[in-house]
Amino acid sequence: MGRGPSPPLRRPKPPDPALRRPAGVPVTETPETDWHIYRGTGEPHDGIARLPPPPPWRDFDGEPVTEAVPPLGSESTRRLGTRGDRRIAWRPEELELVNAALYLRRPLLVTGDPGSGKSTLAHAIAHELGLGRVLQWPVVSRTTLKDGLYTYDAIARLQDTQMAELRGEGHRDIGEYLRLGPLGTALLPYERPRVLLVDELDKSDIDLPNDLLNALEEGEFRIPELQRIAGRHGAVEVLTDDDGHATVHDGLVRCRAFPIVVMTSNGERDFPAPLLRRCLHLDLPAPRNDEWGRARLGAMVGAHFGGTEADHHEELIDSFLGSAPGALRAADQLLNAIYLTQEAVRDSEPDRQRLADLLMRPLDHGDHGSGRR
Repeated sequence: MGRGPSPPLRRPKPPDPALRRPAGVPVTETPETDWHIYRGTGEPHDGIARLPPPPPWRDFDGEPVTEAVPPLGSESTRRLGTRGDRRIAWRPEELELVNAALYLRRPLLVTGDPGSGKSTLAHAIAHELGLGRVLQWPVVSRTTLKDGLYTYDAIARLQDTQMAELRGEGHRDIGEYLRLGPLGTALLPYERPRVLLVDELDKSDIDLPNDLLNALEEGEFRIPELQRIAGRHGAVEVLTDDDGHATVHDGLVRCRAFPIVVMTSNGERDFPAPLLRRCLHLDLPAPRNDEWGRARLGAMVGAHFGGTEADHHEELIDSFLGSAPGALRAADQLLNAIYLTQEAVRDSEPDRQRLADLLMRPLDHGDHGSGRR
């Protein structure tokens, strides 16, 4: 028997005017009745507890539950800043795509120019939702799927076995030579999702995006070295990417809560259709000279230099945003210019502006400066 007509979607209530930001700053937080789990406020909260069960086709049942998660690492602090709040002025459609990925338990493919905030998104999600240290997998041209899943040091095990036999000692456990990678650790059966950053996937060789499909679709992978001994050693304690330990049963790692996967790309290559079908695509343009671009840069400056510093550096923000159309600049250049000018030449305005202009030259200034195309 077919299902009856679906009930009409309920629209969220409009934001309370009392929640509005000061004039000129876009509203990014929403009332508690809104469906957003990640709100972009930069304030830690337990909204992840409100995440509804996954769709049936994305429901995983890994056991036993792995509980211990290390706290947010220093790499997140460096990216998000240590001063003032850590709010990021996301556009409404950007927040909606992030939350859609959370609900659907799908990876998020984030594209954009260098310095547009792609990698920062993963750290911001982990910080706000209290999900602990971000698991980071930087991709290069030689990266393989196994690098992300696990490594096994067979040579070290052989050497230790030979030495143990010479000394008349017992053999060490195989788990001491097996370490889960960032992806492998993210797929452990945590009750709450881990955040995994697959950074610069477009730098990989042609095979890696396709090789990722099964692990991302099935939420599991097998370790042949442990499956061979499963009859004698069903449970093996292995090392994790967090420098901790986890128990693997019968050589199978299967997630419970599918990880929040943020895959970044600078757009240097296209990806195969099967991978794109399994992801949600979020494009983060470089900050533009508009309300949102100014708010995003102002929030970034405030997070790194203090809540009032954005007002003190409006001229540098204006200079950064006022570059020639099509010029490529990274937000890191603005932070470098602010730090150096306030520490080195703060009392000389001409020198300050000259040094800032030098540091904030477009990354592709060779083409733009010469007029070449």
